[in-house]
Amino acid sequence: MRACLSFLAACLGLLAVGGCSLNRLAVNAVAGMLSSPGSGTVFTGEEDPQLVADALPFAMKLYESLLAQTPENEELLLATGSMFAMYANAFVQTPAGMLPETEFAQRQESLARAKRLYLRGRDYCLKALELRHPGLRARVEANDPAAMAGTDAEDLPYLYWAAASWMGAFSAEPFDMELLLTLQRPLGLMARAYELEEGYGKGSIHEFYISVYGSLPASLGGSQEKARYHFAKAVEYAAGLTAGPYVALATSVSIPAQNAAEFRDLLGRALAVDLDASPENRLVNLLSQRKARWLLEHIEDYFLLEEAP
Repeated sequence: MRACLSFLAACLGLLAVGGCSLNRLAVNAVAGMLSSPGSGTVFTGEEDPQLVADALPFAMKLYESLLAQTPENEELLLATGSMFAMYANAFVQTPAGMLPETEFAQRQESLARAKRLYLRGRDYCLKALELRHPGLRARVEANDPAAMAGTDAEDLPYLYWAAASWMGAFSAEPFDMELLLTLQRPLGLMARAYELEEGYGKGSIHEFYISVYGSLPASLGGSQEKARYHFAKAVEYAAGLTAGPYVALATSVSIPAQNAAEFRDLLGRALAVDLDASPENRLVNLLSQRKARWLLEHIEDYFLLEEAP
């Protein structure tokens, strides 16, 4: 309650100083509260996904308004970039994939929008990295092997979200040749994050690699064996309390391998995850379980199943 009152007081202070004369100190104070590590649980712990879906666009624009006043706030850049990536994935790209084939035009429009949101998030994260390490973005884009040399453990979330949003844009439009030709850049960012702390985010990096190795063709480095390795590590680091790794392996490996039995088993395990066992991950587990149910309901779209006698 005290934190809410402090936030309200800061917001009122912003209103008091008015439009173009916003006080930078007040802006930084609000930005600091919004981008603090604990503030994200207001969204991630929510049990009503639609409430978050409705609230995030306003929050994203609020963050951008604050960035207009304090454009070099690294933590706010990270918070804004990661929020754009999460919104694109959870509330634009994933629902687009669940649209029926009769709504192909709407699906393509939503995927194009998701791609734009991912790239917007990526650019915020890359800007933050550039502020922390001047010249880093140019070295990354030049495929300089030493581009990551100066990064350390404090850069982990910046590296992770820059890579995740970049790869998210590619997943939304995998036939974009420009993104395809730059694929090594986000993979390089994530590889550095992996080197620094492979267990970051309770297995988030390993979950990222499940989809990467499972979805890419072998010619681009794809490998079912590696995807399964990262699945095991993701489950281990999350102590089996997140549904995401099961859904990731089912969609990226079980479907291409046409292993319907494994597909059902993995999605069943995703649905068995206790939402109350990890309250801070309630939202992402709810969304993963929603996708798992939809996939099971549409299993015939992905497998050639024998009809029961």
